[in-house]
Amino acid sequence: MDRFRMIFQYFQSNSESVMNGICGLLALASVKMYTCFDFSCPCLPRYNMAYGLGIIFVPPVALFLCGLILNRQSLLMLEEWRRPQGRRKKDLAVIRYLCSSIMQRAMVAPVVWIIVTLLDGKCLICALSDSVDPEKFVGFANTSPVQVQQLLAKVPCKDDELMRNNTSRKAVSRYLRCWSQALGWSILLILIVAAFLARWLRPCFNQAALLQARHWSNYIDIEQKIFEETCCEHSRLFAHKCILHFFESMQEEIKLRSFSLPREGEEAEREEDLLQGITDQDQVNKLLKTWYYEKPAL
Repeated sequence: MDRFRMIFQYFQSNSESVMNGICGLLALASVKMYTCFDFSCPCLPRYNMAYGLGIIFVPPVALFLCGLILNRQSLLMLEEWRRPQGRRKKDLAVIRYLCSSIMQRAMVAPVVWIIVTLLDGKCLICALSDSVDPEKFVGFANTSPVQVQQLLAKVPCKDDELMRNNTSRKAVSRYLRCWSQALGWSILLILIVAAFLARWLRPCFNQAALLQARHWSNYIDIEQKIFEETCCEHSRLFAHKCILHFFESMQEEIKLRSFSLPREGEEAEREEDLLQGITDQDQVNKLLKTWYYEKPAL
C-alpha cells in the first residue's frame, strides 16, 4: 500500500509524468476504439468518400481536443498569455515552450488513430473505391460509366450480390489497401525520422534558452499548485472562523459533544498567522485581484 501511495504522490507532484501517462492512455484508447468500432461503408457513390474520410479525420479532431482539455498546462499557457503585464514581465519563450509541449502531447492520440486506420486500409478503400481508374481493371470493360461508378462504390461490400462474383473487386480492394498501408508506413517513418532529428539536433541550438524556458514553465506550474493549495488552506481557515463566530453561543454544547477543537489561544494564534489579517470578503477579493494584476516580480 505504501508503494502505491509513493507512486501516486510522484505522479501527483510531477505534471510531465501525468501528461505523458494521459497521452499514453489516449493513444491506447484510440486503438481500442478503432478495434471495437463497427465499420460499415455505405457503398454508395459520393457517400463513400464522406464516410471514409470522416472516420479517418473526425475522431482525431475529438482526440486532439480531449488531449488539450486534459492537459493542465493548456490553462496555464492561456493564463500566462492573457494575464496583465503587472510587475512580472512576460516571457514569450516560456509561452512557446508550453505551446510546443501541449501540442506534441495532444497530437499523439490523433496520429495513432490515423496510422492505425491507414494500416488497416478499410477506411481508405471505402473513401476512394469510386475514384479509381476503371481502365486499370479488366472486370469493368463492358459496362456503362454509370454502372462502373455503382460497381466501384460497392467494392468495400464483399457480400453484395453485384460484387460477389466480380473478379475485379479483390483487385481494386488490394490496390487501395496497398496505397493505404504505404501511406500509413510513410507517415510513421516520417514521424520517427523527425523525432530522431529533433532529439539529436536539439543540442546544436541554444540549449541555455531551452533550459531557461523549461525551468520557468515548471516554475509557473509549481507556483500555480502552491497558490491553489494556499487558497484552499486559507479558505478552510476562513470558513472555520466564520462558522465559529456564527456558533459562538454554542461553544459549550460543542465541547460537551466531544468535538475535537483546539484550545482557543492556540487556534486564534494559528489562524492569525495563516489568515495574515484577512478577515472579510472584500479583503479576500482585493488580494485575489492583486495577485492576478500584480504578480510579484521574479
